[in-house]
Amino acid sequence: MNKIQISIVIGLIFFFQQSIVSQTKNDNQFLQKVGTIDSIYSKTLKEYRKFYVQLPGDYNSKKKYPVAYILDGEVFLPTVNDVQRYYSGGFTPEMILIGISNANNRTRDLTTSKIDKKYGMPFTEENGEAHNFNKFIGSELIPFVESKYPVTQFRTLIGHSYGGLFVMYTLLKTPYLFTNYLAIDPSLDWDNQKLLSDAQQIFSKSTYKGKSLFMSLNGQLHPQNPDINIDNVMQDTSESTSFPRANIAFSNMVKDHSKNGLAYKWIFYPNDIHGTIPFPSIMDGLIFNFKWYQMENTDKFNSPDTSKEELFKFVNYRAKKLETYFGYVVPPYPEDLFDALGHMSMDMGNLKKAKMFFEFAIKFYPNNAKPYNSMVDFYEKSNDYTNALKFAAKAFEINPDDYYAQRINNIKEKIKKG
Repeated sequence: MNKIQISIVIGLIFFFQQSIVSQTKNDNQFLQKVGTIDSIYSKTLKEYRKFYVQLPGDYNSKKKYPVAYILDGEVFLPTVNDVQRYYSGGFTPEMILIGISNANNRTRDLTTSKIDKKYGMPFTEENGEAHNFNKFIGSELIPFVESKYPVTQFRTLIGHSYGGLFVMYTLLKTPYLFTNYLAIDPSLDWDNQKLLSDAQQIFSKSTYKGKSLFMSLNGQLHPQNPDINIDNVMQDTSESTSFPRANIAFSNMVKDHSKNGLAYKWIFYPNDIHGTIPFPSIMDGLIFNFKWYQMENTDKFNSPDTSKEELFKFVNYRAKKLETYFGYVVPPYPEDLFDALGHMSMDMGNLKKAKMFFEFAIKFYPNNAKPYNSMVDFYEKSNDYTNALKFAAKAFEINPDDYYAQRINNIKEKIKKG
């Protein structure tokens, strides 16, 4: 196998791990449905709250997954799911997605302080109950999800507009609830930019080590005046630019307090408006929040000249890095990648490398039969049928199907023949 073939195989494993599965039923005219409906009764909100659950493409009930909570889930869960289908594995981890419904009482739950006037006009819609909604998520929804679904405590929160305002409120008031925060075009102009004033006090005293925030701003900076742009909007004092000015001021404040440890990125999307900005923000935000997750040293894995010792260090480095960020042990690479690298190494006559990759697969996927079966290939290639039989028996113990039973019989026949 030549270098080009190796690069193609590894590239496919890195970036096309997730297949796009069509979920069709006889009574369904659409190609795909996203999210299974679940619900919980909230004592805090005194009502039932619906949410949607989307499992990852490689879902395995024996594994646990990071989890992303998406506000306005009925609107944005499909977009987050689409991004995950293309980027998970190489850029983001596989996650369980929880889309929280905010179809009812949205303004009440997502706004952070009470007002009775907005833009000089009476405002009678119920509002300013973010503290209750935050309590519902932290003390009721998260424990319920963790009791019912195989999720870890590595959590991401995603919200747009009022949802983005709530994301920022949660980061400031209960930062321990989530690791990653994605605030899309947040409505920080709410209540005369009150949350921005609160943030000044909090950011100066708090530490956000290990936390990550992505924030975005749409390109429509003034609804009537096209001469207002990103370079001069902060000089405008009209109420019409309160929204972007609050956003930019918050971003500047975060940068001024960069020593608090918060990983932060802000992107201005000049070609998007408030209604279109969620799509690019979700993509860019997830990629940024999981920047550390992205695979490194792919060129070294692509090269057959990289030594076994070097590759050994790369695998262990990534394993340690992921454990540090997630807070628990995570396989550094997919099982299929270890398997492919091992068999490619065998095909190229490098048995020591092959054995190392298969051993890593067994270490990180000890309850799967496939790595043990690959080790059978290695020992048969080495004409060591005693060890081949041992690993074949282990594969059969884990998965007692006819294929592994036949492998055992074949190896026994070889041993008999000497």
